[in-house]
Amino acid sequence: TMLTNYIQAAMRHARYEILSDTNEFYGEIPDCQGVYATAATLEDCRTQLQEVLEGWIVLGLRFGHEIPAMD
Repeated sequence: TMLTNYIQAAMRHARYEILSDTNEFYGEIPDCQGVYATAATLEDCRTQLQEVLEGWIVLGLRFGHEIPAMD
């Protein structure tokens, strides 16, 4: 579906790093303001990031916010 394709494309834009003070993984999708997550493992960080993205999309559509294009 179009939503699944969008989520997959957005996740390909995700950037991850390890936070030096906590050794947790931090992930964000720079084109989607406010979409970020932290977790103890990279896998958990990716999962949480996708959940945040899905909620961000739903709220954005509900409130008529512009959703950035993803390639």
